[in-house]
Amino acid sequence: MNKLAEQYIRKEALPLIFCPGCGDGTVLNSFIRTIDEMGIREDLACVSGIGCSSWTPVYLDVDVLHTIHGRAIPFAEGLKVSRPDKKIVVFTGDGDGTGIGGNHLIHAARRNIDLTVVMLTNNIYGMTGGQKAPTTPMGAITKTSPRGNDERPFDVYNLVVGAGATFFARWTAGHPVQLEKALKDAINHKGFSFVEVLSQCPTQAGRSMFNTKDPYKMIQWYKENTYMHKKGDVAKIKDGKMPLGTLYVEDDVVEYTDTLQSIKEEAQCK
Repeated sequence: MNKLAEQYIRKEALPLIFCPGCGDGTVLNSFIRTIDEMGIREDLACVSGIGCSSWTPVYLDVDVLHTIHGRAIPFAEGLKVSRPDKKIVVFTGDGDGTGIGGNHLIHAARRNIDLTVVMLTNNIYGMTGGQKAPTTPMGAITKTSPRGNDERPFDVYNLVVGAGATFFARWTAGHPVQLEKALKDAINHKGFSFVEVLSQCPTQAGRSMFNTKDPYKMIQWYKENTYMHKKGDVAKIKDGKMPLGTLYVEDDVVEYTDTLQSIKEEAQCK
């Protein structure tokens, strides 16, 4: 274990649950560097739900709430309202976050509450056996779509920004340095911040959807099917490729806990 990881990893929680080649370990490393460089360890609280990605913060020696399926965001909202001084980061997956937790996601975005949600998208339910997820591409073979997925997937960018999020960034697990920068910007942003990470799943998505369990080939596929977003351009899928980068930032929207504080002060004055 490298020296930086030794400072932050709960050794009693090892070994990691992640399969060999899973992108979630890369995200964990990027997040450790983010915490260390920002110096926010004592001011940080992490919240997660259920799924492979939701184990990410459990291995960190920081304040962590490992909650129930789809409910990480409301737990995080309650924590933020009671401790607005804390920097709160939610880890979720595309199944946990946009499936069973989808309603909580859109309303947290609508409120513009100051949370950073990191969603690891592997396009499948990885931990529970390989069922199709809300992000599974049309036609993809999974355990619950053996003849190909017949449902349109969410465009998570349009979903979250359309609901009211004021920061959105997307990277892949093959861009750890860029991801670290996005995490810093998201945590520093006052409002609802969302960072989507396209994370390879060699065990389930690889076997069912990619016809390979080689994580390198999967990372290359992500890179070949994405493009770098240019500031000022409209963030949209072009020629079947998804944009990467910081896709949306809005700084002049009132944040939810500030609104609550204003209501409280007005009531106390009366």
